[in-house]
Amino acid sequence: MFKIITQTDDFVVVAKSAGVNFHDEEQQGSGLFSQVKEQMKKQFSISELYPIHRLDKMTSGLVLFAKNLNSAQIFGKLFEAHKIEKYYLAISDKKPTKKQGLIKGDMTKSRRGMFKILRTMDNPAITQFFSYPIANKQRLYLLKPHSGKTHQLRVALNSIGAPILGDPLYNTNSVADRGYLHAYALRFEYLGMYYDFILAPSDGELYLTTTVQNKLAEIKQPWLLNWPKKV
Repeated sequence: MFKIITQTDDFVVVAKSAGVNFHDEEQQGSGLFSQVKEQMKKQFSISELYPIHRLDKMTSGLVLFAKNLNSAQIFGKLFEAHKIEKYYLAISDKKPTKKQGLIKGDMTKSRRGMFKILRTMDNPAITQFFSYPIANKQRLYLLKPHSGKTHQLRVALNSIGAPILGDPLYNTNSVADRGYLHAYALRFEYLGMYYDFILAPSDGELYLTTTVQNKLAEIKQPWLLNWPKKV
C-alpha cells in the first residue's frame, strides 16, 4: 500500500500505491492513513499522526503526514497559503484543445460524483501544465495545481478534452492497467529549512516506457521550468 520515503521529527513522507483509498473503507478495510499510523506506532513508537492532504484512490505518489499537532497546524497554514508546491504526472490518449498553459475556473458538482469546471472565477481551481508527446499518440502531462479542489486535476484535463487514462469517473471507456495520475514532487519551506522530494512512478506500464523515462530525466526538477503565467 505504501512505503516510507523519509521522516523528520515533525513529518513523514510516504509513497502511496495506486488503487489504495486514503480513508478506511467498509469492504476494503484500512486505508492509507490507518496503515501508515499503525506502522509508525509499531516501528517507531509514534502514536500521533495527522493527515495534511490526501490523494484520490487511483492516484499514486507522495503524501505528507504530520507527526504532532504543532506541525500539523503549521502545514495546514502552508497549504492554505499555497506555499507547498505540488507537481503531478498524468497520461491521456486524447488530443487536448491546448498543449500547455493554464486551466482556470470555478468547480461545481456534476453527475455521478463528478465535477466540472465553469467559466466563472469566484473561487477558481487553478492548474498550470505542460504536455509532451509520447508513444501511440498519447501525451504525458506535468501539472502544477495552485488550489486543492476535489478531483481538480482529473477535471482540469477532462475540460480540455484529455481525460486521464484509467480514470473510472472521467474516462470510463479507457482500458488501462491503472489510473494514470501520480503525485511526482513536493517542495516547501518548513521552519526555515527547504525540502524537496521527487518520486518517479514505479508501476504502470505506460509510465515505465523508455519515452516517458527519458522525459522524466529532462524534467527532474519541475520547479525550474518556465511555467505558464497564472493570469
